[in-house]
Amino acid sequence: MPLPPPRGADAPFLPRDTFAHDVILVTGGGTGLGKAIATGFARLGGTVAIASRDEAHRASGIAAIEAVGGKAIGVAIDVRSAESVKTAFDEVESRLGPVTILVNNAAANFPVPSEELSPNGWRAITQITLDGPYFCSTEFARRRIALGAPGAILNIGATYAWTGGPGAAPSAAAKAGVANLVQSLSVEWAPDGIRVNGLMPGNFPHDDQPQNLKDLPGRSDMADRIPAQRVGELHELAWAACFLCSPFASYITGHNLVIDGANWLRRGLRFPIFEPVRDWARSKKS
Repeated sequence: MPLPPPRGADAPFLPRDTFAHDVILVTGGGTGLGKAIATGFARLGGTVAIASRDEAHRASGIAAIEAVGGKAIGVAIDVRSAESVKTAFDEVESRLGPVTILVNNAAANFPVPSEELSPNGWRAITQITLDGPYFCSTEFARRRIALGAPGAILNIGATYAWTGGPGAAPSAAAKAGVANLVQSLSVEWAPDGIRVNGLMPGNFPHDDQPQNLKDLPGRSDMADRIPAQRVGELHELAWAACFLCSPFASYITGHNLVIDGANWLRRGLRFPIFEPVRDWARSKKS
């Protein structure tokens, strides 16, 4: 029997006005997991800035938030550029007020054998996935410290930060850095009232997922491969994100929370037959 399903997305979770006085900036908030998290904050009264390079993605995030009665704006950002990050924060501040909560969700990945990955491919992934959260977090912290005001940062990570990610080495390495940033920055900024936590999602299928990730081995029968015997619902992820950034988690900082139905902890004496990454990649090309 699988773990019980969650209550509906509209079920009472936190007080409806939990984030009524907050401005939440979500990078990559127009699609997939980021959109679900942004919508979760909006359901609890938050005003959300959807930050993305893609105008269509920004529009999609705004539409999702307005559909649940929330308020959102879109702002252009290239998280690889510290100057672009600063400009985005300036725009949000001029339109909505200072950002009080930052969700570093934007990331990049494409499965490839490491020996076939170009230097530009490595940089394309690591600059978005690791440099981006660092640039956004430091910009956020400088502004909150200057105001003498508290704040919360949430980094969206991945459990292969701890296990390794064959076929996704640059993403796994970058996510390991993101997990470490949670630990390092939480200590640095706790005296300033800024909390830093991480969220490590498991399998949360969504329509915005790129086809190359949908094609990864084992994706067609995910539920059978998870101890929980089911995949995650998007609003379950949003609940976890909102809790970690809420006043009800005011003493939690420096923590990377895994939400994956115990999947990354699964161990056994018999594993599926091992398939080298290059063999899998070659089969996808044929």
